[in-house]
Amino acid sequence: MRNTWIICRKELGSYFASPVAYILLTMFGLILGFFFWNALGFFVIEGIEMQMRGQSFPMNINEQVIRPLLSNVAVIGLFFIPMITMRLFAEEKRTGTIELLATSPIRDLEIILGKWLAAMVLYSCLLLFTALNFAFLFKYGNPDWKPLAIGYLGLLLQAGALLAVGTFISTLTKNQIIAGAATFGVCLLLWVIGWVGEYETATWARALPYLSVITHFESFARGVLDSKDAVFYLTAIFLGLFFTARSMESLRWRS
Repeated sequence: MRNTWIICRKELGSYFASPVAYILLTMFGLILGFFFWNALGFFVIEGIEMQMRGQSFPMNINEQVIRPLLSNVAVIGLFFIPMITMRLFAEEKRTGTIELLATSPIRDLEIILGKWLAAMVLYSCLLLFTALNFAFLFKYGNPDWKPLAIGYLGLLLQAGALLAVGTFISTLTKNQIIAGAATFGVCLLLWVIGWVGEYETATWARALPYLSVITHFESFARGVLDSKDAVFYLTAIFLGLFFTARSMESLRWRS
């Protein structure tokens, strides 16, 4: 684990030593802040209009503000995750330092976990910016914190799966742009693959929604912790890192 932590710190240092991390944090915060401002504005206006009409339908801040915002965070992450993972191994291959890693006494698993954990830490920092918006709700409102906590867990698990996919793709090329574009394409496919089941009744089509990352996030967004959804994300993380290990093994043999 010591080597894993060293690799993780090295990757985090490279993120924050360049403008990459700061640009991602700024853009993520601004985009989510815009979504939050709009969602809260609609919520307030709807409440005022209902009072003016004399309606007493209870408004739920968790369902009408927090849940849509969590879904928005997941969508925004779909665009930011490729930017985080595209340099993990592609940059090493471009600069030629991948040979040093491949021939070093550090195990492949330690290298892979270190880089993946660094990506997870950076994404967690992005999520911290969203927490500032939700803190505003707790200061002036009374939302239920448990669904929000479960929603954040779902965001982390979903990001972990997609980051593992991006880590694997980054080992396949030395061009960061290609790695980022390919990661976005695969992640987008995993996002929309379940749409087929909405109009196709064949057995294979009904099975496709289970492969969609957004299908398994819906229960987390509702504040429901379903073990099958957590198992899906953990399995996806394992497979992504497993294929990364196989790719690293081939690099070690070629070195």
